[in-house]
Amino acid sequence: MSDILSKVTGQQDWFKKILAKIPGFKGYIERGDRRMSDKLLRENVASTFETLYARVSGLQVELIGQGGIAYIDDLEAGALKLRQFIDRVKTASYGYAGIFDAIKIKEEELDRVYQYDYALLAMADEVSSAIDNVETSIGTEGLEAAIRHLTSVSQQCVDAFNKRSEVMKGIAPEA
Repeated sequence: MSDILSKVTGQQDWFKKILAKIPGFKGYIERGDRRMSDKLLRENVASTFETLYARVSGLQVELIGQGGIAYIDDLEAGALKLRQFIDRVKTASYGYAGIFDAIKIKEEELDRVYQYDYALLAMADEVSSAIDNVETSIGTEGLEAAIRHLTSVSQQCVDAFNKRSEVMKGIAPEA
């Protein structure tokens, strides 16, 4: 998949979709709440993906127990991409202060950020499905393909966050 946003196209209300995914999320309504909302969003994304990462770790143990040690390195590649994504989400500056201190953010720019925010949240379902596929493929000939798919989906998460970061930096006022 070359464009992460192709999954979330059309005239949709991204803000409402984000509200539906994260209890307590206030959104980027008031200038003073924008940084806190970004922090809440990213904490929720990181927490969700930590749970998924733990599932992959459990599958590694299961594979070793069933004699699937030949697949551990490949599964570890997917796990490392998830860890990279989680770490980037956790360690990026909350709200890019320059953006949220700005007097006005254009609505279409903010909409692009919402689209990426929703894509990040929606990707948790894809990763979970890919992990389910690996789990059901243990002991079958489809295991290698399932692990490759998990690694690919995990890389898409990293790519989506990188693109969101580029959008955020692009709307930041010049210092």
